[in-house]
Amino acid sequence: MKFFALLLAGIGLLLPTAATAQEAPDALVRNVTNEVLDIIRKDKDIQSGSTRRAIELVEQKVLPHFNFSRMTALAMGKEWRQANPAQQKALTDEFRTLLVRTYSNALTAYKNQTVDYRPFRMQPGDTDVTVRTQIHQPGGKPITLDYSLEKQGSAWKVYDVIVGGVSLVTNYRESFASEVRSGGIDGLVKSLQAKNRGLEGGAGRK
Repeated sequence: MKFFALLLAGIGLLLPTAATAQEAPDALVRNVTNEVLDIIRKDKDIQSGSTRRAIELVEQKVLPHFNFSRMTALAMGKEWRQANPAQQKALTDEFRTLLVRTYSNALTAYKNQTVDYRPFRMQPGDTDVTVRTQIHQPGGKPITLDYSLEKQGSAWKVYDVIVGGVSLVTNYRESFASEVRSGGIDGLVKSLQAKNRGLEGGAGRK
């Protein structure tokens, strides 16, 4: 959970609306970060710890702009090829739910963090870029928070988030591989379902 606590200033704060989908990736990060930070600061329910309201915000601002299939495949590594199409869909759905629930729990802890945007370079024709930011926390050291995005059509999609040099998707790889070794692909699906039920129960109390 410490890993995700570091994400709280960046969860759902970076991504474009449909109307701005053709903006440069760094402009999207900057513009929508400012928009969502403003929402969080003013939303009394989120400030009081409402995970349910935070989930709504994540679903509205984040989900259409993440490539969850690629994120799940990267998190699975070589184990992804062992899964049949139905299992791959189940894994993607459960991993998506896990990230949304965890993001939302972290989002309720947001207080007075600020975001600095690092210099961004992109060549014409690039379809895979990294937008680098730094999170400043009162009384704490700055945290690097970088976003890996790929272009799909005219829209940019996030497929990884790197916190303090640690990749979100590869952070799961070892535990996923261990689950597959002990219980197969179906065992991993059941494990993710159990985690999601636990997170859902926590959200339901707020």
